[in-house]
Amino acid sequence: MEWTDQGIVLSARAHGEGGLIASLLTRERGRHAGFVPGGSSRKARPTWQPGNLVEVGWRGRLAEQLGNFSAELREPHAAMALDEPASLAGLAAACAVLDASLPEREPHPALFEGFSALLGALGVPGWPALYVRLELGLLQELGFGLDLTRCAATGDSEDLGYVSPRTGRAVSRAAAAPYKEKLLVLPAFLGPDGGLPSEPAELAAGLDLTGYFLERHVFWPHNKPLPAARSRFMETLSP
Repeated sequence: MEWTDQGIVLSARAHGEGGLIASLLTRERGRHAGFVPGGSSRKARPTWQPGNLVEVGWRGRLAEQLGNFSAELREPHAAMALDEPASLAGLAAACAVLDASLPEREPHPALFEGFSALLGALGVPGWPALYVRLELGLLQELGFGLDLTRCAATGDSEDLGYVSPRTGRAVSRAAAAPYKEKLLVLPAFLGPDGGLPSEPAELAAGLDLTGYFLERHVFWPHNKPLPAARSRFMETLSP
């Protein structure tokens, strides 16, 4: 059996003599692993850096086998981010979070498009907001989407400022007043009006929000922590 697809490298680790086991987020087949013969060579290794967009081919005797990958580099996002510590950290965090959370061989084309958009925007002013939105999309794709458009208590879409940690639904500032200390902050850029974070604290609140629900719904049930690469990314954004 064999197929070809577009894929974004999520991880690659040495295996055997000169080979790699690579994990890719593919457009049509979701997260998919494969063996790369000779992938550790000086010539091949640059292709298999996390974040790179490749045209990938897979071949195996049976569909359930690991199979072998071959690939041609299309967009060297990893190399383009090398001179920007925050961009490189964001790329590494996104790859690590997706690799650790997505079920294998389950298609998520919308997530592939969102990740591609983030990689293409690295270094552009405001790009970290796309990272937060990627994590919101990941929660949605895994069945844990947040409702940030209307107040859970009143149904109003105005003056939203908090999120219930229990339901993942937005709460207006007025409705939240009696118990706001128990709620998560909803930064304005994730509310109905969208836009970009106005200050670093707003971006940090967005990362805290998505991180909370990723931990609760995706990582803790499998006794796994959030990837360390995500914490390092947040550190690079600290003023």
